[in-house]
Amino acid sequence: MSALRKLAGQTAIYGLSSIVARFLNFLLVPLYTSKFVFEPAEYGVVTALYSWTALLNVVLTFGFETTFFRFANKDHVKDNPDGGRVLYATATWGLFFPALVFMLLGGLFSGQLANGLHFGAYASSVLMLVMIIGIDAITAIPMARLRQQGRPWKYAAINLLSVGVNIGLSLFFLLYCMKRYNMGQSNALIDAVYDPSLGVGYVFAINLVATAVKLLVLLPSWPSFKPLDRDLLRAMAAFGAPLMIAGLAGMVNETADRVILKYLLPADVADAQIGIYGACYKLAVLITLFIQAFRMGAEPFFFSHAKEKNSRETFARIMNIFVAVCMSAFLVVMLFLDLFKWFIPNPAYHEGLRVVPILMLANVFLGIYYNQSVWYKLTDRPRVGSTISLIGAAITIVLLFALIPHMGYMGAAWTTLICYFSMAAISYVWGQRHYPIPYNVSRVLLYMAGAVVLWWGCEQVALEGIGKYAMRTAALLIFIGLAWRSEKDALRPLPA
Repeated sequence: MSALRKLAGQTAIYGLSSIVARFLNFLLVPLYTSKFVFEPAEYGVVTALYSWTALLNVVLTFGFETTFFRFANKDHVKDNPDGGRVLYATATWGLFFPALVFMLLGGLFSGQLANGLHFGAYASSVLMLVMIIGIDAITAIPMARLRQQGRPWKYAAINLLSVGVNIGLSLFFLLYCMKRYNMGQSNALIDAVYDPSLGVGYVFAINLVATAVKLLVLLPSWPSFKPLDRDLLRAMAAFGAPLMIAGLAGMVNETADRVILKYLLPADVADAQIGIYGACYKLAVLITLFIQAFRMGAEPFFFSHAKEKNSRETFARIMNIFVAVCMSAFLVVMLFLDLFKWFIPNPAYHEGLRVVPILMLANVFLGIYYNQSVWYKLTDRPRVGSTISLIGAAITIVLLFALIPHMGYMGAAWTTLICYFSMAAISYVWGQRHYPIPYNVSRVLLYMAGAVVLWWGCEQVALEGIGKYAMRTAALLIFIGLAWRSEKDALRPLPA
């Protein structure tokens, strides 16, 4: 089996949890955005608070997932029978105590924290969010260990169990209880278990339960405290700190738009605009799901295959396939956006659909950047990632403050595209100087330009009904067919 086939297999299995999990959560968007559940302003609260979650999770995990993979492949760990056990214990407990302190402080000062975020009326939701973030950090290394051990099926099962709990409780409390209550159809069961005053807090309460289930399932594999190695912990912290800074800057690039919209838009429309933007952002899910699954399979793959002959040619081939798949997803969504938009059933959100193509292209460039990041990770230059991400964060902050007051959430969308394009370009130029990989840049750009031109061309043809969808389906199949013809040989092993 070729290395690329192995990567494809692992990505597919990790995708069973990451893609299915996020897609199931994506299917909750019609529920959240229905007329009888959350109006745009209420959904804006959920969107804005979860944006803070992403930022804080990066801080509490401190780059230890990538650090764990890197140290697990060092000779002094691989050659020592107890090395893996000590590494696992050190990494796990190294994240446990900071997360515990975070949860205690967050619990004590949740009211003040909610007021500081301008969500004073949602203090209970902020408290639950603090608990979710802490538990996520605590379970990060046990979940990473499953990836490092090549146990994607167990990883998938745990993730899907947590998601299943989330989906089940959401359907009961939001679709059954909240929707019926808001429609004036309450009954004895709803009166007994449903508290209408909690409102959007149900989203966070349900997520907290689902996250706690994941922790309970992982407890049997929890390491004892005794093997913790303080010298190793210091070495891991030194390696992880630049990655954390890079990750934090990356989250600024990814989520700062929804945070800053709250403060740059007029108070009477801010939450509604964030809700519209956040809901339409979800329509870029096909690309973001693939990128997430790819990263989970690719990161350990890159580390384990870096020393093999022709590894750089393999990495270049991966880039071609990756972009072809991403642009196929772009076409699926954009050619049939008039159908996809009804995943958001309330037309009050549809004014934001114009951000979808911009955000999808932005995420393609982000995926390209993630692909390229292999060069500085394999050469032990994590500060390069920090530097590029900080440049991206600076671009993001400057453009958000410059564009949002004049363009609203459209300014946020264009900022995201410019930021991720800049990061991909900087990483490519820098990487070719220190760890040259023979990327086929012209082919990558051809895939991107070809997909955009196909979509634009279809938009110019005034067809309706079956003819419209037949033409768009044909355009999609032509693109996929040409990409497959170009890349099918990449799945064959390179000559020894």
